[in-house]
Amino acid sequence: MEPRLQRRVQRYGWNKAADFYEDSWKEQLKPVQDKTMEVAELRPGEAVLETACGTGLITFRIAGAIHPGGELTATDLSDEMVQITGEAADDRKLDHVKVQRMDSEELEFGDEQFDAAISCLGIMYVPNPQRSLDEKFRVLKSGGRTVIATWGERKNCGWADIFPIVDKRVASDVCPMFFQQGTGDTLAVALRNAGFKKVETERFRVTIQFATEEHAIMAAFAGGPVALAYQKFDEQTKMEVHEDYLKSIEEFRNGKGFDIPGEFVVARAFKP
Repeated sequence: MEPRLQRRVQRYGWNKAADFYEDSWKEQLKPVQDKTMEVAELRPGEAVLETACGTGLITFRIAGAIHPGGELTATDLSDEMVQITGEAADDRKLDHVKVQRMDSEELEFGDEQFDAAISCLGIMYVPNPQRSLDEKFRVLKSGGRTVIATWGERKNCGWADIFPIVDKRVASDVCPMFFQQGTGDTLAVALRNAGFKKVETERFRVTIQFATEEHAIMAAFAGGPVALAYQKFDEQTKMEVHEDYLKSIEEFRNGKGFDIPGEFVVARAFKP
């Protein structure tokens, strides 16, 4: 897909998902956020950039880790996500947190401004992931580090049929290469190509739990990456995709809910 169009799909799609995102994924994504924070080893006083901040699920953990004396700039492509996170930062009176709408492929900062650059589950949606990593390298200080988290391989993510189910009805153009960065050594190679050294990656599997069918459906459609396409469906089509998706995860049913396998990759790398 043409990159400009894909950015528009991402921007408006996540605008649609913003109100449902936390209720859909807050607990389910905690393991990868925990690992991201562990690997980042943030310290008080550091200047940190976060891209793809979403509704701030990890943003405020970062803010706490670098306080006092630190500064966090959190960015996202979605206007609605930025508004939610910005208002939450204001409510918490976090003067050291700035939230801005920004494309991670075109960071609006000078060179060598940050001690750390973090992206937790954002790189899958970037039209040119290499460009996004190049930009992180540029804005990091010498000796600075980046931590990138992404979903793992498609075969290890039991919810992955959501994409063909939606694309069967309409070309969602969400993320044709969604699982690319989590496959094999792709992410590590891209980090090295950006100029990073001491590249380390960790791959781990989790069980993603949804208590009810309704919760699983909300997370998959209203609160996830296919939200824009889903909003265009009539009620009959929505019922059909719900049924198809539930069939695709039926093997993971546990009582009224589901225990769905998932996989993440978390990478850390340093700028020389």
